[in-house]
Amino acid sequence: MKLNKTAWSVSSAAVIIAALIFCRPFNAGAQKTVPLIYVSNERDGTITVINTKTDQVVSTIRIGGRPRGIQLSPDGRTLYVALSRSLRATSSDVTDQIAALDPVSGKVKASYSVGPDPEQFAVSQDGARLYVTNEDAGTATITDLRTRRVLATLVVGTEPEGVAISPDGRWVYVTSETSNIISVIDTRAQRVSLNFPVDPRPRAAAFSSDGTRAFVTSENGGTVMVIDARRHQVIQTIPRPDNAARPMGIVVSRDGRTIYVANGRGNNVSVIDGQTYQLRELIPTGARPWGIALTPNGKKLYTANGLSNDVSVIDTATRCVIATIRAGDGPWGIAVRG
Repeated sequence: MKLNKTAWSVSSAAVIIAALIFCRPFNAGAQKTVPLIYVSNERDGTITVINTKTDQVVSTIRIGGRPRGIQLSPDGRTLYVALSRSLRATSSDVTDQIAALDPVSGKVKASYSVGPDPEQFAVSQDGARLYVTNEDAGTATITDLRTRRVLATLVVGTEPEGVAISPDGRWVYVTSETSNIISVIDTRAQRVSLNFPVDPRPRAAAFSSDGTRAFVTSENGGTVMVIDARRHQVIQTIPRPDNAARPMGIVVSRDGRTIYVANGRGNNVSVIDGQTYQLRELIPTGARPWGIALTPNGKKLYTANGLSNDVSVIDTATRCVIATIRAGDGPWGIAVRG
């Protein structure tokens, strides 16, 4: 994905201000634990750490390079970040690697060499495998996290980006934004079992918790595709919510009842019914929401807004933005630690 910095319209700002005025605040008093969220900032090489109870920044981690994809290990003890080269990179910056950090101290514990320009990745549920898209190479890398050995390098589509693992760990979906396909990786055979076409410029993918459905965003098509994850076929297309929408990040609630889509330069989030696939609502956010994540209890939704350099906090009950948190330069991805 090539950066294209544009201005945030005054009208979008006015809509968000109005939404904040009429929304009631989220009550976090009943939470027994306080999850943290980690936001990768691609233009300044940092990670912003936010307390989800207070919605305040608690620390900033300097990682260097161009951090984009970001995820926690299943046990929450390791924070993984995809690092590619940026124009601001220094000779000491680690690039074309996945860095493994201690999420408490922010110290790098290990790094894994992958292909050129890694963008997104997924960690297997047992914490043993890493699946990475290498945008410049048109490949996906499978790495053994225990031995640090690359197990396979697979040819996928052109400019691969999104990566998602089915809940049973059987399949990995890779979105390729230029060739407009999904590559399906068979995790047992460690090979691409098939490719199937989708709408233009697919970005991100997410599976339902039961693994029967997958959902893929199409930036240029302005759509979200519903996929039968057993047959690996598109069975329905959810249309563009408005003319400005450029669907990017996507997350599905644990109960499967709601799908949330970050609409990029549309400056909003779509709330979609997980059963009927009908649009329920559009929630205005900061400028160019990209990464999107839910807290473990599902009560808060966070978006990384790459042009306004902030994070929008949404109360999922009222569907209102209840806070805006300043991040680093170019917020891109979000990971949640319970």
